[in-house]
Amino acid sequence: MEERRPETPAEANGSAAVFVVLGKQLKLLRERAGLSQREFGGLVGYGPDQISAMERGVRTPRPEFLKQADELLNAEGLFIEVIPQVEEAMSRARTRHPEWYRSYAAMEAEAVELHHYNNHAVQGLLQTKEHARAVFAKRRPFLDEETIEKRVADRLSRQQVFQRWPRPIVSYILEEVVLDRPIGGRRVHAEQLRHLLSLSSMQNVEIQVMPTQIEEHPNLGSAFNLLVPKGHSQVAYVEAQGFPQLITDREEVRKIADRYGIMRAMALSPMESRSLIAKKLEDL
Repeated sequence: MEERRPETPAEANGSAAVFVVLGKQLKLLRERAGLSQREFGGLVGYGPDQISAMERGVRTPRPEFLKQADELLNAEGLFIEVIPQVEEAMSRARTRHPEWYRSYAAMEAEAVELHHYNNHAVQGLLQTKEHARAVFAKRRPFLDEETIEKRVADRLSRQQVFQRWPRPIVSYILEEVVLDRPIGGRRVHAEQLRHLLSLSSMQNVEIQVMPTQIEEHPNLGSAFNLLVPKGHSQVAYVEAQGFPQLITDREEVRKIADRYGIMRAMALSPMESRSLIAKKLEDL
């Protein structure tokens, strides 16, 4: 029997069904109005890919979008009527789901490939103990000491992924600003930079830095992870403002992987990145 993949929070609480139904209604009314995805997207300020994602139920339609769509597509209040249900579903999906995250962590621990893009923070698997503690200690709303220590311990335990055998293929693209932000103060930051140098020397780990001065960028959105679970297709994981999402739709994953590939080509090489990290450590 095929192993069932972990549910996202939206799937676990049923809110995904709300977005799927809305997407089908949106597509029906758009086509009835004789508009292509590009034409409709231009009217509401979205790209055709975003409209496609909403019609397939893999992107959450915002209340303001639903109000525009209702008027433009002559939905006669259909989309406005469901705004409270959509807001409720979004609220439920934002709620932490420990069972689901434990499933994700288990998938991460057994992945044969892990690729990460980080735009403003050191990714959890790369963090030192003191850096992780500083991150959780300044989180808003504040956490109590017991919770902070538990989360630090959980984060460090996940780092065993680097040591297991067979070794997974691991790559990182870090925005240069990540190397400049002294989370926890100068001493903690110096220790973090030394840790990055140590990890980057491992045979199965590549760390690349995206220079701040670069004039173009294929991904100005959120940070993300790409995982290839053992025996399964590649998936993507994103988290923004406490709203985690596991992306399994092949086309959506392909787009994220494509952006990651372009960034790897644009970023400094692993050797150049090591030199830059060492230089920043020296300048502290």
